[in-house]
Amino acid sequence: MVSISSTYNEKEKFLLYSGDCLKLFRQIPDNSARLIVTSPPYNLGKEYETRQPLKDYLNSFEPLIKECVRILHPRGSLCWQVGTYVRSGQIFPLDALFYPLFKKHGFRLKNRIIWHFETGLNCFKRLSGRHETVLWFTKSNDYVFNLDAIRVPRKAARKKYSQGEKKGQLMGSPLGKNPGDVWLIPKSQIEHTTHPCPYPVALMERLILAFTNTGDLVVDPYLGSGTTAIAALLHNRRCAGAERVPKYIQIIKDRLQQLENGTLKYKPLGSISSLNQRKAA
Repeated sequence: MVSISSTYNEKEKFLLYSGDCLKLFRQIPDNSARLIVTSPPYNLGKEYETRQPLKDYLNSFEPLIKECVRILHPRGSLCWQVGTYVRSGQIFPLDALFYPLFKKHGFRLKNRIIWHFETGLNCFKRLSGRHETVLWFTKSNDYVFNLDAIRVPRKAARKKYSQGEKKGQLMGSPLGKNPGDVWLIPKSQIEHTTHPCPYPVALMERLILAFTNTGDLVVDPYLGSGTTAIAALLHNRRCAGAERVPKYIQIIKDRLQQLENGTLKYKPLGSISSLNQRKAA
């Protein structure tokens, strides 16, 4: 069975902290995390959050961002996945509002990754939302980026150079192409839990494969239903995460038990890439 620890130990594969994420972060030594990845509450009044004035909501993340600076390795990455805040019929793009907070603390934005998931609630007074954004930050220009690990199949046969010294040779990598900054990763019904805002295992797989190496520590301050932990353990990374809601902690434990038993239902990243290739054909 997957060992679950409640206190930080660099030899443990998974630390599940029941409580406030700041208390978890204070256990983690400086420069230890190779990837901090999460989807924070959106201030929508979900059962796991208290709705606040927008300014107060944003300011509440200041202590956590400072801790992110401290625990993130100099070659590490931070991925902040957010959607929109809605008030009085208006939407506020949270990625744009969070950007200056991270910039102020020295983080460098490498990409705004658009996660397109195709389905969702239908709107009648505006266009239906079908995407959210992952802000990918680093601490410097020297960072881990494993492009070959996340390449996707090409739509057609590879092109060849038509002139010059490489005439007749195949263009591009034989491993596939760069997935770009728009990712079609559908939400999967087979991964559904009672958590109101889950995200697909495949989304976390791609981020973890791209920005970490085997054995690295992945940290998620808002673990939710445990998707980050599942993706990390699938690829032989260590994970530390915090969750405050008891019923979500039980979901995490149940899903990890299913992972251990080989009964966890999810769509792996490889199947998502193949699906996208068929749709593009």
